[in-house]
Amino acid sequence: MIMISKTSQITMHFELALEDGQLVDSNFDKAPAEFKFGDGSLLEAFEDVLLGLKEGDEREFAMTPEKAFGQHNPNNVQLMPRSQFDMDLEEGMIVSFSDVGKNELPGVIASIGDTEVTVDFNHPLAGRTLTYRVKIVSVSESV
Repeated sequence: MIMISKTSQITMHFELALEDGQLVDSNFDKAPAEFKFGDGSLLEAFEDVLLGLKEGDEREFAMTPEKAFGQHNPNNVQLMPRSQFDMDLEEGMIVSFSDVGKNELPGVIASIGDTEVTVDFNHPLAGRTLTYRVKIVSVSESV
């Protein structure tokens, strides 16, 4: 059986939960995910755990914020004039902004005041320890 290496094509089921057990995402009841090792679709630390696994293997592992999406950075929380928003806002709503390079940057509406809106540009899972469960469905060598 082929073991996962840095040149592998991998098909797997995964589950992602918060430290309190709250399920964030899972594809165990859906089609498995396919990806090429190192293609940037997964966190590097996640891929490192997969190295050496083979078809049929299952693993559960925790990932600290430093290895996952980083710590919550207060510098990524911005106050913006409410007049800048031409829509009805709700706390928790995700709004898309463009940076100076015209790249899309999602922000979460953290609070809404009379004249200002607090927008959090941190990744929604920043500062969280995450628990992953994976089951390797198949492994092949990339061409």
